[in-house]
Amino acid sequence: MAASAGGLVRTVAWVVERPGPMASGPLRRVERTVSEPGPWELLVEVAACGVCRTDLHLAEGDLGPHTPRCTPGHEVVGRVLHRGHEVRDFSPGDRVGAAWLAGTCGVCRYCRAGRENLCPDSRYTGWDIHGGYARYAVVDARFAYRLPEGPPDEELAPLLCAGIIGYRALKRAELPAGGRLGIYGFGASAHLTAQLALVRGATVHVLTRAEEARRLALELGAASARGAYEAPPEPLDAAILFAPVGDLVPVALSALDRGGTLAVAGIHLSDIPVLDYQRHLFQERTLRSVTANTREDGRAYLAEAALHHPTVRVRRYSMDRADRALADLAADRVTGVAVLLTD
Repeated sequence: MAASAGGLVRTVAWVVERPGPMASGPLRRVERTVSEPGPWELLVEVAACGVCRTDLHLAEGDLGPHTPRCTPGHEVVGRVLHRGHEVRDFSPGDRVGAAWLAGTCGVCRYCRAGRENLCPDSRYTGWDIHGGYARYAVVDARFAYRLPEGPPDEELAPLLCAGIIGYRALKRAELPAGGRLGIYGFGASAHLTAQLALVRGATVHVLTRAEEARRLALELGAASARGAYEAPPEPLDAAILFAPVGDLVPVALSALDRGGTLAVAGIHLSDIPVLDYQRHLFQERTLRSVTANTREDGRAYLAEAALHHPTVRVRRYSMDRADRALADLAADRVTGVAVLLTD
């Protein structure tokens, strides 16, 4: 709902009231005032917001809160309602996307070197600022993406984090042309990343515990789909760990060929067991993390997605069922990606 006293907007939104297991009800639906857009900001009417595992980590307390009672959601698709006076790239009515990276300082050595994802003063949608589990959101226009008019809202939303972080994870994995890629876990990001790798000519092997996810992997073109702790049918040139399960790190490292790289894509990971140097790291195997993304990653992935049109397996929820969507994600009842729709 929108009210207009003093130009302010009122919105119904979900907030993380008390982080804890989903069964404890960490989310609460409230009505709050949305701040007026600043000079570089956009007021966006939200049409859809993807449900990311990072939202679950924030709701359950795996990631400590940065902003009390913050509204989650960082895969936001909507329309510009108002813009700040410094904004030139967007106009009211434009279709726009807001992603995880919400702001950086722009002046530190990481920002100046094109590594803004490592900025110590970086801010994140749904963690530092209110996100898209609401009817309205305010976003920095300099970190927003212009979206095409054709695809449905629910298919665009997952591209804004699941797609972008998968793109960066694939880059960090340094998969050679025509190489053999292992994907551990097969949720929202993995099912988009697998398609990106396949389009580029890779052989993809999926290793995940859920039978339905294994079926989806084969439907999308994976060469094999096995249990998470099983060995792939051939040595891997690269692997990406999407599941937040530290026990899988030595498993994936053991599956790498000489010189292979394992990229860990999640923002949260359970404890990693002790590694055996000879089995897991010797012969120049590499273990590396993936930290957020740059805006250039986002632009590059969205351009590539516009060319190959990935299949997005969507499970739709109305915005007033965000708590149910996160509970289903926590219980592994979502194959593909959950998306909240405001209408």
